[in-house]
Amino acid sequence: MISVRRRPQVSIDTSRLRHMQEVARQGALTAADRLGPAAQRSRVYATERVMDARSWSAPQLERAAGYVEHDLAPRVSSFLTGTAHRIEPPKRTPRTRNAALAMLGAVAALGLAGAAAARRSSHSLPEQTPEHAPVGNGGISAQ
Repeated sequence: MISVRRRPQVSIDTSRLRHMQEVARQGALTAADRLGPAAQRSRVYATERVMDARSWSAPQLERAAGYVEHDLAPRVSSFLTGTAHRIEPPKRTPRTRNAALAMLGAVAALGLAGAAAARRSSHSLPEQTPEHAPVGNGGISAQ
């Protein structure tokens, strides 16, 4: 909804605020004029010091990298490997599977031996035909 009421008009004297803004602006310009040359000298000095620090720290970092690569890393690696071997659980022996396979092999061997014995015994018995059975070669016996 739109209000149809008239809102009161407030007039505030902003002359004092404008005066304080102008004083602050003048103070900032004065400080910039005074500090400008000192800031420039500080910038040059800081640049030189940063370059000095970089030239000192580069060989230190190279030396530290060599130490880590050649001395510390192999030690940490062997420590971690040893720890891994110590906390690794013992390996389970697959005895259950081996026993089952051995039993299966024994049963298969006994089955083969039984089949071979049955076949041998069936070949060793003479073939007996009943007397009243017809002979298959047109009445001529093979004897």
